[in-house]
Amino acid sequence: MIGVIIVELLDARNDFIFKKIFGSENNKDVLLAFLNSTFMEAGEPPLTEIILMNPYTDKDAPAEKQSILDIKAKTAEGKRINIEMQLFNPYNMEKRTLFYWSEMYYHQIQKGDDYSQLKKCVTINILNYSCLPNDRHHNVFRLREDHTGISLNNDLEIHVMELTKLEEQAVPLTSGLINWLLFLKGVEQPNWEVLTMNEPMLKKAMDTLEFLSQDAATRMEYEARMKYLRDEASRMNGAKAEGRAEGRAEGRAEGERKKAEAMVRELLALGVETSIIVRASGLSEQEVLSLKSQVGRH
Repeated sequence: MIGVIIVELLDARNDFIFKKIFGSENNKDVLLAFLNSTFMEAGEPPLTEIILMNPYTDKDAPAEKQSILDIKAKTAEGKRINIEMQLFNPYNMEKRTLFYWSEMYYHQIQKGDDYSQLKKCVTINILNYSCLPNDRHHNVFRLREDHTGISLNNDLEIHVMELTKLEEQAVPLTSGLINWLLFLKGVEQPNWEVLTMNEPMLKKAMDTLEFLSQDAATRMEYEARMKYLRDEASRMNGAKAEGRAEGRAEGRAEGERKKAEAMVRELLALGVETSIIVRASGLSEQEVLSLKSQVGRH
């Protein structure tokens, strides 16, 4: 009897793997199905065609560690779409999102061109961490007037999908975006059949993930990318922690200085000699004299 070798699946939340599944010419139908689930949930009509602007090629192998492995596409009408998977929190995601959206919008036309040529730009961020202060796993942002809700225009659209908010979500019995997000999150394989019943095109995405997981070269590239992503996340977390520690140290130093200055003012009010105050407070003679002049003015 020949044993069956079970290969551990790669993590589809790794941006390298995500782009190989959704961003290749061979899988444009997978990308189209995912986008249609996204847009239909946002109350928009489905797309009939999608054009990849930066399709996955071997050049996208994560040798350039700092490369952004996003997916850029456009519709037949010229609407631009950018999809980015974030396994770890890069911080300042809101500002980062607006910056990349503005680049996508700005680079559509050349200087002096007619602004009417600008087409709608859509950013889709799939996050493996919580970012927004609500319980929704899919949030959609547009330009609206505060009081009346009227639209300034329809050119800006930002989708934020937070996989962490699916933790309590049972496998659904209906079609829709939730099926795609559960697949990306890594729902157990016994549940895959239910997901594909809801979203048939998910079967091709799953087959692609299984194929990639069995390829030795892909696994090596995947591990290299994971190492970089983990190191980068660790570096950013370390810098953030260091900043907090420096802030606490500066706060303590400022607190000690204020205590010393308060003591100096009390001693000056009692008429204590400057040299004694310097020794008692730890401040310099110049600092004590400066405080003395301030006390004199009051």
